[in-house]
Amino acid sequence: MNAAAGSDPAVAGPTHAWAEQSLDALTSLPGVRRAGLALPEGGGRRLNFTSAEHPGQRPVTWCQVDAYDDVPLNTAVRSGRAVVGDLGQLEASHPAFIERQRGTETRALAAVPLVADGHTLGAFVLFYRHSPGFADGAVRELLDLGARLGEALLGTRTAQAGALDARMRTPAAGAQVALFAVADDPAAVGPVRQELRATLSAWEVDRDMTDTAALCMSELVTNAVVHAGSGCHVQVTWGEGTLTVEVRNPGHPPALPEPDLRDPLQVHGRGLQLVDALASRWGSDRDDDGFSAWFVLEG
Repeated sequence: MNAAAGSDPAVAGPTHAWAEQSLDALTSLPGVRRAGLALPEGGGRRLNFTSAEHPGQRPVTWCQVDAYDDVPLNTAVRSGRAVVGDLGQLEASHPAFIERQRGTETRALAAVPLVADGHTLGAFVLFYRHSPGFADGAVRELLDLGARLGEALLGTRTAQAGALDARMRTPAAGAQVALFAVADDPAAVGPVRQELRATLSAWEVDRDMTDTAALCMSELVTNAVVHAGSGCHVQVTWGEGTLTVEVRNPGHPPALPEPDLRDPLQVHGRGLQLVDALASRWGSDRDDDGFSAWFVLEG
């Protein structure tokens, strides 16, 4: 796997603690010389990857790898199936990767999906000093371990999402409030925009304000999902002719590209300029647990 140059992904807090505990468990398995974890981000185009060689190895550091590299770990993430075998058995399916293992202590490998609630959340990889044989029972145990680690990761993310909700702006008394959860996937922007429109229609918000809100929210959500590489939560508040939309995501603020004013077709670099032009006011807030961007529309 090739790490992305200059990358410093923001995997922190409870997810980072989960990774430390998981690597301690994985590197304790018999015959394992190195273990790694990969979690998709950036809409699935990249993986945040970390590894360790022994229990208690600190600090756990992260890098970004291309999710489309032809390596067993990526295959496990994309397919949701385990990829296991001696190096010779895996050479036909992943020749370049196996060639890079020559001359190391690795004799066998297992890449196993992290699964929870029917979804693949990532994968772990084990590098073995000696082949464990990978009998059906052994592979089943690895899949069960992937399910246990996946459930723990899901629980961590659920708790983190609840913390994000708790840190959103407190609505005024009597205001109408809606909350939307947005997955770490650019394809999720369209559905949440439709949810917003349906909600504002039910609240009898006029069409012009609804159109403006949908456009501005789409820009903030896109920044969170594409540039920050994380899912986010959206809180929509309506009261006394004022609409407030807040988009909150964990980790660091999104790294946005500078807009190229010579390129009229560039989209993402102009997103916040668009919000600035359309909103009555807007801003952003940063704390220890995440980052929020918000805007207000007044009738």
